[in-house]
Amino acid sequence: MAVLITDECINCEACASECPVAAILEDSNEKNPYDEKFYIKPESCVECVGHADEPRCVEACPTEGAIVWDMPYTAEFNEYYKEKNEQGIYNIRVHKKKGLMLPEIKSQPFIEDIAMSDRESHATIGEW
Repeated sequence: MAVLITDECINCEACASECPVAAILEDSNEKNPYDEKFYIKPESCVECVGHADEPRCVEACPTEGAIVWDMPYTAEFNEYYKEKNEQGIYNIRVHKKKGLMLPEIKSQPFIEDIAMSDRESHATIGEW
């Protein structure tokens, strides 16, 4: 994943149409584990690497603090995503043959210049 939508989300829909990989789900989508905010599928988010200099969802979002950094979706953080999925924080897709699409199955690109401390603290994007 690498980016996460917080409870500051006002469901304005500005971010979803900006995502180049359709990783953002509306609050009414059955695959969204939340009822009152949008959700970024961690197994799909590419932090806009190869599409823009920073995540386009942040550029579109009118609410400060609604989108923050999360850990890279790489094998190194496989347990992190597995645990958060079990806790219901994420709803990682289950593939018919491959099973749970954890980072060890399919990692995603991420912006390497972001400090791990910013990712761990879920720092607001744009403050880096």
